[in-house]
Amino acid sequence: MHELAVCQSVIRQAEAVAREHDARGIARIRLRIGVLSGVEPELLARAFPLAQAGTLAEGASLEVDTLPVRVVCSRCEAESEVPANRLLCTACGDWQTRVVGGDEMLLESLELLTAEETEHV
Repeated sequence: MHELAVCQSVIRQAEAVAREHDARGIARIRLRIGVLSGVEPELLARAFPLAQAGTLAEGASLEVDTLPVRVVCSRCEAESEVPANRLLCTACGDWQTRVVGGDEMLLESLELLTAEETEHV
């Protein structure tokens, strides 16, 4: 499952940030995933508990915001939100568009735990 490797990579990145801030743990990881990214949010959510075991993110929640596909038209320069299987300009109908959003996967934010917070958990 490719999503397990994605989760492991996200957790490694989150752990690096947590260590930079002397955090004792990670309470929440928030991702923004475009529909063209090749990552399935449902499969990611199922793989997350396996990937977080034994890490600073153990017990953390995962939040995923799905991002729509956005294109810019080469002809009229309009920016449009479009379905993933129809990358046409919604303003003029031209097919010569460039994807400017919806193919990304971003680590949006982390909620880190301090030493005091982990003593109460």
